Amino acid sequence: MGKFAVGTLENIDMEINLVTFTSPLSKHDAVLHPHEVMLNEIEKYFTVRYVYYRNIDGIAEDAFKIVFVASGGVEKLFVENFEHLTYPVVLLTDGLQNSLPAALEIAAWLRKRGMKFRIIHADPQSVVKQLITSYNTFETNKKLRSKRIGVIGTPSSWLIASSVDYLLAKRRWGVEYVDIPLEEVFLKYKRITEDEIGEAASTFAHKALACLEATPDDLLKAMRLYKAVKEVCWEYNLNAFTINCFALIELTGTTGCLALSLLNDAKMIAGCEGDLQAVFTLLATHTLTGQIGFMANPSLVSEKTNEVNLAHCTIATKLTEKYIIRSHFETQSGIAIQGILPTGDVTIVKCGGECLDEYFISSGTLVDNTNYINACRTQVRVKLNKPVNYFLNNPLGNHHILIRGNYERELNDFFQANGCRRIE
Repeated sequence: MGKFAVGTLENIDMEINLVTFTSPLSKHDAVLHPHEVMLNEIEKYFTVRYVYYRNIDGIAEDAFKIVFVASGGVEKLFVENFEHLTYPVVLLTDGLQNSLPAALEIAAWLRKRGMKFRIIHADPQSVVKQLITSYNTFETNKKLRSKRIGVIGTPSSWLIASSVDYLLAKRRWGVEYVDIPLEEVFLKYKRITEDEIGEAASTFAHKALACLEATPDDLLKAMRLYKAVKEVCWEYNLNAFTINCFALIELTGTTGCLALSLLNDAKMIAGCEGDLQAVFTLLATHTLTGQIGFMANPSLVSEKTNEVNLAHCTIATKLTEKYIIRSHFETQSGIAIQGILPTGDVTIVKCGGECLDEYFISSGTLVDNTNYINACRTQVRVKLNKPVNYFLNNPLGNHHILIRGNYERELNDFFQANGCRRIE
């Protein structure tokens, strides 16, 4: 079984179907021989199935397919078989046997029809890395097509630029947004007793570095809400959700910050304030990289140092080195989380637009955990590798997502392959 991972020699199982297009003038039994150098390198890392284009119907519909342009003179054959191929189209060519000119002609045909494509043409090791990137994009898209995002309550009124067209999001990404009345959480919250959650609340408190403004009663209420939200997620078979947490305060007298923290710890992707774009970014980023995100407000921007401060009142405790139990910043009530994060490489990302077809991304370095009294509880200062004036000149809304590690290239390749426009 061939194995490989982006940028490293870490192993993952992977199978590629190379749909081989060759000219009718070529001898069928000698099609692969001229390309042995490239193909031998690919076979070191991947399980490769060579499928002659006439037999493409024998490949499973959801299998990963790469178009292997093995010679010139195959352009018409490609057009005749296009509907059976994986989209966006990936064209593999080493340039031998006039294969690159044929790939360029095919790419021009796709471009004129507004279709996304990618030509992989490089030295063998670079070919391997590009193939795994394409595979990761394909697998991520396949997984996203089955995801359900709950919208519990309605988006907060101040999110005037963060809406999503459900139908267009479904067409582009395959994700399904599901509207859920906030009252369903409230009814469950009222039925949950302190006996059901007392032990969990005690465990959470004992793991904290400290507890400042919040009271034991605040913690019990927040833990009841966590259990209520979790039950709603189970009932609706959700993979992610966003919730109008400020409306929850009016209904329950407590905040959703603890619930979102613990659910993100459990890899139930959870977003604040009913932000439809941010929760998709959290979900897509996690599906591609496996990383839990910190959804936050850019609270301070310094063009002089190219730094941004990000802050919010909840964060998955698994992202932190330690955490402090606090009250919610805006309302001075309930439970919030002040997380202390490790310094080092991070990535900031946001997928925006009503069709979820735009994105911002920058790698950077988390240089400090700040503690301003006039911002939300978890605060980090990040030095970006891209110009920070994006936030002042061309922002994709308020909330952005921070993940640990440098995933800029992988995320950029993913959004580019899906026809999204990079905003800088």
